[in-house]
Order: sequence, then C-alpha cells, then structure tokens
Amino acid sequence: MDFLRPASWEEALAAKAAHPMAVPIAGGTDVMVEINFDHRRPEYLLDLNRIGELSEWTVGEETVELGASVPYTRIMEDLRAELPGLALASHTVASPQIRNRGGVGGNLGTASPAGDAHPALLAAGAEVEAESVRGSRRIPIDDFYTGVKRNALAADELIKSVHIRKADGPQQFSKVGTRNAMVIAVCAFGLALHPATRTVRTGIGSAAPTPVRARAAEEFLNAALDEGGFWENGKVITPSVARQFAMLVSAACNPIDDVRGTAAYRRHAVDIMARRQLGWTWEQYRRGGHPLEGAA
Repeated sequence: MDFLRPASWEEALAAKAAHPMAVPIAGGTDVMVEINFDHRRPEYLLDLNRIGELSEWTVGEETVELGASVPYTRIMEDLRAELPGLALASHTVASPQIRNRGGVGGNLGTASPAGDAHPALLAAGAEVEAESVRGSRRIPIDDFYTGVKRNALAADELIKSVHIRKADGPQQFSKVGTRNAMVIAVCAFGLALHPATRTVRTGIGSAAPTPVRARAAEEFLNAALDEGGFWENGKVITPSVARQFAMLVSAACNPIDDVRGTAAYRRHAVDIMARRQLGWTWEQYRRGGHPLEGAA
C-alpha cells in the first residue's frame, strides 16, 4: 500500500487523477477500521491532512461553506446557530477523540446509510462541492447517494466542501442506539423547518439502503400547514396531523433485520422520532426561540 501525501489541494487533485482508485483519508474514522479488519486493502491512500483549506469554513449571508475536514467538534462549538441540525448530529458522533478528527466529508465519502451527518444534511438541503482536475461541480444532496455505500463522485473527484443554507427556523436530530456513545445508529431522523419558504424537509438514516427523505410526509405536512394557516397563526399542530406525518415518515423507510435491530423496530422508532421532533421544532417556531432550545 502506497501513501500519497500532497501538500496542496492542486497536488491532491493531480494525485487523484493519476490514481483514481486512491482512497482519501483525513480523519480515518471509517477507512482505518476497514483496513485494520482487513475488509479493505487499497493500493493507494491519499492523505489530505496537510491541506489546511479543507478544515476551514466560511459563513456567508445565506449559506455556510463547510470544508470537508472541518471536525465535528468545531461544528458543535462554532456553528450551532447557523447549522443547528448538523450540530445536534455532531454531538452523537462516536467519542470526543473521533469528533476532534472526523468530518462531514468522511461521512459523505463513505456514504454509509448509518452516517450521522446524512439526515441533517438532507433536511437542510445541502450541496456537495466535488472537484477534479477537470473542474468543480455542486451535487445536490438528494442526488448524492446512489446505493449502499455508493455516491455520485466520479473516480477522479474529491469532496472539497459542503454548502449548507443557514437555518431560518428550528431543526432537530436524534438517533436510536444501544448506548449513548461509540455506537452505530439503529436508525436516525432529522427534521428542519424552513419558514422563509414555508416548507419542511426530512432526513432518515440507517433505515434504508441509502439515506433518504420522507417526501410524501413532507408534502402532506407542507399542505396541512399551508391549508391551516399554521405558519401565520402559530397554532399548535393537531395530534391527527402529527400522527399522519409520522406514519408517512415511517412508510418511507425500507429497513432490514440485522444484529442492531429489526426492520419493524426501525420503522416504529422512526415514527416516534418524527412525531417528537415535529412537536419540538414546532413549539420552538411558535415561541420564536433559538433553534437549539429544547434539543434532546
């Protein structure tokens, strides 16, 4: 196994073009586990740790450009107001040591359906900036996941950053696991209210072959909130609307039975998380509170 260690982003792109099968490594949270257990033996490892710009972020008027290697700890501590859903998801990642090293780019590159960042990115409507020696492009998060641990990156592309619209309303995230830390999600759910566009977006993790949105649930809730004038009058969402929304979220799952949980349990847990998060986020919206108030 050869170790490639570019000193600049341009050198990294050139190395990836010359060795398309090279596996990028920054935090190493997933890659090193696979190598240590001999599940993967790449010919080349492409170390990105000397490229400082990947660990930087920029807060603009409407969006945050988050470098692929920005550690989860920095998201938790410095971007709680702008990216509350992702900040909550970051709190659930593994241990403090891993949160200090791992970043969203690794989650996206691995594209595991159980990645903690995915539901929050889906709910926020992020875009992934991919680049190669041929140029750069932005991939909408809805189009990024193409299969089990597969993504839309071309062989010569690297993830440079993620562009995420700053929260204009409450966001939530929760996951079910066998313990509070160092655990892969049995299932996870993220919800974001977007008052500026009068829309709601969702994200489901570890309950389908890829991270997915519950589109039918979103359409139902968007229509119910609009028809009832909820955005304007701030009324409490009725239990029947909450139940129907949660049922549609659960129906969007396509889980399996495995050692971490049954398919039936995953559907049930996602239903509960969807109902609770809708209550939390809507109450935050009604009282005009900070997006992270009342977070679990």
